[in-house]
Amino acid sequence: MKALVINEPGKTSLVDRPEPSIGDGDVLLRVRTVGLCGTDLSTFRGVNPLVEYPRIPGHELGCTIEAIGADVPGRFRSGQNVLVHPYNSCGRCTACQQKRFNCCRENQTLGVQRDGGMAEFLAVPWEKLYTSELLSLREMALVEPLTVGYHAVTRGRVAADDTVAVFGCGAIGIGVLAAAASRGANVIAIDVDDQKLDLARKVGAAHTINSAAADLHESLQGMTDGHGPHVAIEAVGLPQTFRAAVEEVCYAGRVVYIGYSKKPVEYDSKYFILRELDVLGSRNALADDFRAVIAFLEKGEFPVGDVISRVVPLAEAGRALAAWDVNPGAVTKIHVEL
Repeated sequence: MKALVINEPGKTSLVDRPEPSIGDGDVLLRVRTVGLCGTDLSTFRGVNPLVEYPRIPGHELGCTIEAIGADVPGRFRSGQNVLVHPYNSCGRCTACQQKRFNCCRENQTLGVQRDGGMAEFLAVPWEKLYTSELLSLREMALVEPLTVGYHAVTRGRVAADDTVAVFGCGAIGIGVLAAAASRGANVIAIDVDDQKLDLARKVGAAHTINSAAADLHESLQGMTDGHGPHVAIEAVGLPQTFRAAVEEVCYAGRVVYIGYSKKPVEYDSKYFILRELDVLGSRNALADDFRAVIAFLEKGEFPVGDVISRVVPLAEAGRALAAWDVNPGAVTKIHVEL
């Protein structure tokens, strides 16, 4: 089978690999659509500390069942379209003991710690599959990145009477915006790109701030009657947005971090104490998040075509990744069709 491999930072190749075999509890999938994400870009750039090379990327998947093991439940059938839960958990660590499998100490994600789905075929345990009779393969490949935002909104305990400020309107931030808006919250989208802010409105933001053109503090104060947002969710990964989330959130507010800051972040600790803030990390997603996003997309209201910036065949996936590296601001989501 054909597969895309990131051989080392900045270098990809299309290679032949053996088609995977399946056990009694496994399903062989024909991969149809793969979303490239920021993690894949970090791997290409050589700044993902979790990756060893060479690596097949890809964990945002829309697939068709090709073959089924003997012990797979009857609700799965050949020719059925499915999406994949790409995380593994050990079941033993303190996170797993609390049923927070998303942040398992030994987590291995497809395309990160182990080879992913940017290949013609993939074998997975049947327990990792989700089905929908309503979603297209393209929509199925959008589920996983949207779940990351949904999980962050759950971590922030977002409710209908909250004002939520979302820092960053890339692929992950879009999921945050959609999740918060679906709960009835008053959502403020913050970015430096007007096109991304336009997209933010389409997915549910009531207000937008271009922080490169307007004073962020004054804008947020004006939108919140001088209080600041109840919840600030950071989906950028820069020291300045890490600090801004803490500085701008209201008294007794909640801050949720999804992005990884590539540099150390310095804070004035008085904000944590005087405002008695809840500061939370958010990683990956849980099964409930997958089910919630599937139900959300099945309503048909999400602007799928606006979120996907580019669609390429497998043969062009490496070049698309390199082009994204050169101009990251031009991309929300790249889909590779096999």
